[in-house]
Amino acid sequence: MTPAGGTPGWLIRLLQSADFARAFTIAALGAGFAATLIGRTAGPVTLVTIVVALDVIGVAILIARRDELTLLRFAPTSLLVFLAWTLASVVWSFDEASTLSGWLELFGWGLLALVIAHVRDTLQTVRALGDVLRWLLGLSLGVEILAGILLDMPIPFLGVAGDIAAGGPVQGVFGTRNMLGFVAVMALITFAVEWLTQSISRGLSVFSLTLAGLLAVLSASPTVLVLAVSVAVATLALGLVRRAAPDQRRRTQIAVATVTIVVLAACWVLRHRIIRLLDAASDFSVRADLWNLILDWVRPRPVQGWGWHGVWHHGPGDREPYPFNVINFTLDDTHASALNAYFDVLIQVGWAGLLLFGALCAVAMVRSWLVAGSRRSVVHAWTPLMLVALLVDSMFESFTLTGLGWMMLVVCAVRAGQSRSWRERIRDLADAGGSQDPFTRPG
Repeated sequence: MTPAGGTPGWLIRLLQSADFARAFTIAALGAGFAATLIGRTAGPVTLVTIVVALDVIGVAILIARRDELTLLRFAPTSLLVFLAWTLASVVWSFDEASTLSGWLELFGWGLLALVIAHVRDTLQTVRALGDVLRWLLGLSLGVEILAGILLDMPIPFLGVAGDIAAGGPVQGVFGTRNMLGFVAVMALITFAVEWLTQSISRGLSVFSLTLAGLLAVLSASPTVLVLAVSVAVATLALGLVRRAAPDQRRRTQIAVATVTIVVLAACWVLRHRIIRLLDAASDFSVRADLWNLILDWVRPRPVQGWGWHGVWHHGPGDREPYPFNVINFTLDDTHASALNAYFDVLIQVGWAGLLLFGALCAVAMVRSWLVAGSRRSVVHAWTPLMLVALLVDSMFESFTLTGLGWMMLVVCAVRAGQSRSWRERIRDLADAGGSQDPFTRPG
């Protein structure tokens, strides 16, 4: 039988099924976290084809599940406005084709994240991500052992130097040690939530945490320690909030916010000592030179920037758009990003874009933190802790603006908006609190 719309009933049931939603989530997350591996082994065209195909399937899922969705909770306003501003930058960009290509990449990964956030709840997302990260981290360790011990030679096309026998740094299948360290910290958060929610066996939890911790150490990334400490402090603070009595929770939140501001201010004042302690002075010097030059380029176009491009270039021989080609020529380097997501947003879409991006991150952080602090299940802690990792890493890399970083940021932002939304409260006042939960229907 075929419905009136002409779509076979079996196809509608397939797109609405929970099993298909889980398969789609694993495929989308796998594509995001294996993007470097796919691009270097099968080529960028293959990666783009995979993402486009998943986007088409994702749109079909949303159409099939349209009765479960509500416009008020579909996407955060801050996300939509930021996407609109980056698209508008095509008008004033010196390379319209590069800007449009960069925006389509932003939109493509964002759409995958949007579908994931609507077809899977938080625990289901954590479980899918945990499965993906176990395989990719295990593959990374296997590749490093093959290159550094069994063959004792690098694997250039994967970016694997084969230094595991010397204690690192290792890159795995993620291209760089900093990306591996970033993924390992996200994996530690995910595996810990799986363990605390008893979603997997204790043995698998121990194996997963050990694997992620080992690769985080072997990556020898100077940002891993900062990320780990930031997430640990956030976990402690969130634990204090969750354990506080309901009538004391507001005061606890204010105390946590005050301490956070003081600590951040102290870190800024003592930044040079911290850099020396982390033995990252030379690495930071490269970043400082790049950021100072970026600020010089921001002055001619402070509000709108030079146009959204995302990644400055995708590899050797790839053309760099203006003014990034001039910046790299001046520094005699080949930077593919600003090595800081906030500086990248600033030079590409100006102070207006940075304010919109900051609003997106801040609103998602506050919403998810309040939900995690007030709800009983520990699974709600995954979203704010993941955001902490994303936002702290954004101070050292631009991973949050492309690929897996952007996808995870959008997942967290949409998830936070589904739990606490000013539009939701307005709707509740209008129709006496009627439920619009998109997960109330089975499958």
